[in-house]
Amino acid sequence: MKKWQWAALAILALGTGILANWTMKKDFVTLDGEAYQWQDFNGQWVVVNYFARWCAPCLREIPELNRFHRENQDIPIFAISFDPLSKEELSELRDTYQIAFPILINIEAVLWPQAPKVLPHTIIINPQGQVAIELKGEQSAASLKQLIDQLQGS
Repeated sequence: MKKWQWAALAILALGTGILANWTMKKDFVTLDGEAYQWQDFNGQWVVVNYFARWCAPCLREIPELNRFHRENQDIPIFAISFDPLSKEELSELRDTYQIAFPILINIEAVLWPQAPKVLPHTIIINPQGQVAIELKGEQSAASLKQLIDQLQGS
């Protein structure tokens, strides 16, 4: 093989490696090990809820968020622990409070500027991947669905 052929092959291999790395990079991973990119949800509404185990309103809201998850399978919902907890602590929390929707454990990229200052805190992301609205305080399944329906109409 000639020098230029080796150089061309090396450039092709490098480009393939860069492309593979870019397409395989994940923005977040769930407690169950599922990895995603935000672009996986293009065209969909997404709900992200911050909670903490010491936050009584957060824990009261979980059954409503579970209900939202059950009744709206076409709208992904994710939980994020406000406190840095280990996988074991998050698993125990999920089991204790019967959290039925995915909990994020490793977040490489977020679509919003910063962690909330008030809990519970729910972020609704529109189908274009932008934050549509941030909600402070407890939410119900009905209020979340109604709000998303309203946002879809506008």
